[in-house]
Amino acid sequence: MRRKTGIVLGVCAALVLAGSSGAAALNYASDDGKPVGTWQEPDISRTPVAAVAKAPDGVAPAPGASAPGAKVKESGELSAPVTAPSRTREPVTESAGVTDDGRQRVGELLHVDKLLGYLAAGPETESFSYPGASYVKLHFDRMAMLPGDYVTVSNPSGTESYRYDAESVRADKWAMSVTGDSAVLEMHRAAGNAVSSALGTLGVGVDQVAKGFTRTQQQAEPENQMLPPDRTGKEESVCGTDTSKDAVCYQSSDPVAYTKSKAIARLLINGTELCTGWRVGPNNRMLTNNHCFTTSAEATNTEVWFNYQCAQCGGYDVFQPTKVWGSQVLSTDHTYDYTLFSVGNFAAIQKYGSLTLDTARPVKGQELYVPQHPAGEPTRIAGSLGEKAGNCAVIDPNYTGYAAGSDVSYLCDTEGGSSGSPVISRKTNKVVALHHFGGCPNSGVRADLLAAKLAKLL
Repeated sequence: MRRKTGIVLGVCAALVLAGSSGAAALNYASDDGKPVGTWQEPDISRTPVAAVAKAPDGVAPAPGASAPGAKVKESGELSAPVTAPSRTREPVTESAGVTDDGRQRVGELLHVDKLLGYLAAGPETESFSYPGASYVKLHFDRMAMLPGDYVTVSNPSGTESYRYDAESVRADKWAMSVTGDSAVLEMHRAAGNAVSSALGTLGVGVDQVAKGFTRTQQQAEPENQMLPPDRTGKEESVCGTDTSKDAVCYQSSDPVAYTKSKAIARLLINGTELCTGWRVGPNNRMLTNNHCFTTSAEATNTEVWFNYQCAQCGGYDVFQPTKVWGSQVLSTDHTYDYTLFSVGNFAAIQKYGSLTLDTARPVKGQELYVPQHPAGEPTRIAGSLGEKAGNCAVIDPNYTGYAAGSDVSYLCDTEGGSSGSPVISRKTNKVVALHHFGGCPNSGVRADLLAAKLAKLL
């Protein structure tokens, strides 16, 4: 049975009511526990993601630019705003309506027309605010600045900020997303760069914004779980009662599984679509599905979010993810539905550890667990409760995926967005399959086959 997707940002506890309005009001904090803002969940009607929408008129701008002296960084682990509707999983009977690419939709594109020019003295800012959005991501169609000048894209408080220099950013380029519902674009001019009417041809232009769905929007979005070719799309993917939990809930009861879950990443592809990926081996290598992306051009437009996890079991905060860009596709294959790729700024994500492909063939009854980002949620683990694995075990070690005998089947709970997750043996804590199909049984490509194909690249 399927359930409607609950959220995009992490739901780590039950719904909280703020005053008489009934809005979900949640505090989020930096690593030192100091509050840095709140996030409200207004009632906003959904704009279809299949069409590019116009930016709403009359939206209140975000409060000023980045705080003076705020550190500009490429990654961080601050806590981010979250929504908190009920975690009850309500199954639905309709087909998931799988898209051609199999990726889960988690946002929509808006057309805008904004320009930071050079005709006014001093720094210039432009705010992009979309109440309730889970993230905001800007696209540059123009990047013409004087040498030494740069722009930053930050949240209103400046606690998450990314820098783009004139010589390093071309036009037709996406900025890194900012967590939350507002982003501030600010131009910083080098000392001595005069401003005059002759500079009217220079400036930084934004022509598109990708914004993450609100909680209400994501609840209405079908779960795009990939299915084997011979299935109808009406079978279960959450198989019976969903037993998956937020990863942090197992920090004490199943510490090995919790530690292993740190190696997975939420992949934000093309600004609005989702898969799961994970570090394989000690080097700069990531694995996801071939149906998630296949080229280096797509990889460089993919954000790789590590540490997107709930901070406390039953709490409301999630860690601000460490975000890096995908880099180079090293190998990809449709039949075995994998893409092996690298990331930029590898040093920033090494601390989260890695997983190992099991070279032994899986066996029937082998107990499993699956860390994943279902429907874009913070990391959840299916089949690992510090107790028995229940239905999360190998059913058929010789299951047919895109090829006869290529897959392992199981009933571990998965959803749209779980594509590319590692299926891990509870006995060895090695990866025995790369999840790619729902359908109950769900299935993943055998890791022993992947290990043989990728040995020279790992």
